[in-house]
Amino acid sequence: MSSNRREFIKKVGFGTTAVTMGISSCKAESTEKKSSLGKSTIISTWNNQGANQEAWKKLQESGSILDAIEAGIHVPENDPNDTSVGYGGRPDRMGNVTLDACIMDSLGNAGSVCFMKGYKNPISIARQVMEKTPHVILSGAGAERFASDNGFERINLLTENSEKAWKEWLLESNYSPQINAERHDTIGMIGLDSKGNLAGGCSTSGLAFKMEGRVGDSPIIGAGLFVDNEVGAATATGLGELVLKTLGTFLVVEFMRNGLSPQEACKKAVKRISTKYDTSSSQVGFIALSKSGDYGAYAIQKGFQYVVNTSPQTELFDAKSIND
Repeated sequence: MSSNRREFIKKVGFGTTAVTMGISSCKAESTEKKSSLGKSTIISTWNNQGANQEAWKKLQESGSILDAIEAGIHVPENDPNDTSVGYGGRPDRMGNVTLDACIMDSLGNAGSVCFMKGYKNPISIARQVMEKTPHVILSGAGAERFASDNGFERINLLTENSEKAWKEWLLESNYSPQINAERHDTIGMIGLDSKGNLAGGCSTSGLAFKMEGRVGDSPIIGAGLFVDNEVGAATATGLGELVLKTLGTFLVVEFMRNGLSPQEACKKAVKRISTKYDTSSSQVGFIALSKSGDYGAYAIQKGFQYVVNTSPQTELFDAKSIND
């Protein structure tokens, strides 16, 4: 985890262990980034270099941006050291790890699962919901039954380290019903293939030690993720309640539809959130990708990073923020 990421977590009170596979350089985000028309692009939140590399590899093998998104998100989902996504994620206040994810393709199809226990690849289950059912969202026991019926293996998601962290939290907690913004993060990934098709996905275990049943923005189409193949795609990270209240990613894409660049669209969405709500101790960050291959990001607080592939080389960027 980079030093500025640690400082960010200390300041705003949530975060997680980042995936740091691969080699890249960190650059200050200062201007709109350009990708050549007809050139593939993959972007993900935070320092998820390993996820991007796996997605890029899959894209070269299959040619499907949707396959690439799914494969890339599997990396943090399967990593027990990533305490905010999939296996090893921090549990809720009852000690249960509950997972949320959604996926969206270039045709406008979408699938989602939320409040799901016992299955470590919710992004793949969300894809099955999209492709095999007439629904968009399955939740809780229904999502778990669907996963079982479709051959997914049930496992215990609570690792020894996560259980230890939960028990330590219990000693300090008074179980206040207020939103608990401790140690939170997620992975959002969006991509464009050489044919101009967009897709995206989002996966998380949500707020650490959240109230039982809490669902954030990550599995909600238009909040944690939105893809419109005529315009672009966007995904979010940070405090999900703020993204939900503003349908943040739908807003970003609509700003792009009205002519804003991806970075300016992210900036305008972030400023709307900060104008409406007290964000002094909260983070929201957006990344966006246009149909033409331009991309950008913006956040409330300093410290938000994102990774980009327009070639096999992964690049790590610092996003601009309101508080720069």
